[in-house]
Amino acid sequence: MSEVYAARRTRLRERCNAGGSAAALVSRPANVRYLAGAAPRGAVLLLGATEDLLLCGEPPDDRPTGGRPDETLRLRVLPGVGADPAVAAGGLAVTQGADSLAVEEHHLTVARHRAIGSVAPRLRLADLGQAVEQLRVVKDEEEISCLRIGAEIADQALGELLESILVGRTERHLALELERRLVDHGADGPAFPTSVGTGPNSGRPGHRPTDRRVEEGDFLSVCLGATYRGYRCEIGRTFVIGTSPADWQIELYDLVFAAQRAGREALVPGAAHRDVDRAARQVLDSAGFTEHLPVRTGHGVGLEIDEDPQMTPAAMGKLDACVPVTVEPGVHLPGRGGVRIDDTLVVRPEADGGPELLTITTKELLAL
Repeated sequence: MSEVYAARRTRLRERCNAGGSAAALVSRPANVRYLAGAAPRGAVLLLGATEDLLLCGEPPDDRPTGGRPDETLRLRVLPGVGADPAVAAGGLAVTQGADSLAVEEHHLTVARHRAIGSVAPRLRLADLGQAVEQLRVVKDEEEISCLRIGAEIADQALGELLESILVGRTERHLALELERRLVDHGADGPAFPTSVGTGPNSGRPGHRPTDRRVEEGDFLSVCLGATYRGYRCEIGRTFVIGTSPADWQIELYDLVFAAQRAGREALVPGAAHRDVDRAARQVLDSAGFTEHLPVRTGHGVGLEIDEDPQMTPAAMGKLDACVPVTVEPGVHLPGRGGVRIDDTLVVRPEADGGPELLTITTKELLAL
């Protein structure tokens, strides 16, 4: 992997040089890991004029879930307690002869930005912007493989839960069990706090599990994800508790399923982000559910669970191949509940079979 990390740093260096900066300071943890292989707590990456350095305030631990630093990258642990690697990087950039340093202003605090300026007053600080995040959008096959394994783990954890007795158990208990099963099957941990909603809580985006118990006749919506080697995937499904779904539950489920399928089918290289959102949204709009829809249809995933691209009505840009995204339309009816169906897919050209579905748990309306 060393050559992969080196190639990523080279691409970033080229962007910095084109923008007039001789060096760059990367402080956002996901970006550090992308470029260095690991992001020990508080670590920063200096792309120096003569040498790249990974600076840490304390020795990194050897937990496999944290990744392994690129062996070709020199690691420097700062002496003393409380030393700020970002501030130290500013001084080192000067000693390497840099007169300008691009920093991630969207991540650095004002205080840290000022501290860098204090230790290196002659160093011109520029904004690196979202340069690393932009590099991260298109994944290589090794990254996609990690996402694929994470999706398999999430599918397995969800499938096992569905085989257990659910009536009478609380949302909170089910969420904790799912997260335990993720780790049991090899995940680093959950990709985000697991959401379990029953009855009137079902289908609510970002619902935090409560002590409400599963009852006969409920919709049960579950949204979970696994982290594997730092990469995060997402899956969401909705089920009915009991043997006979109500007519309104069947109709609502079929509608959301149709919207989700339309969104998935729109995932082709070159498609506008807003058109993917529109494909799913118009199915629900036409049925009169405009007021009950989430703000977006999907988003990118990777080292973070919420990355670019964003599939919203006002989104700019177009999809590239090898971009993993979610498609997650849903409808929540206050006081009644709702449906959410969520998959992680990879954008692929038609010649390669079209979008690759990573999360494969059935989307049939199961009665549990």
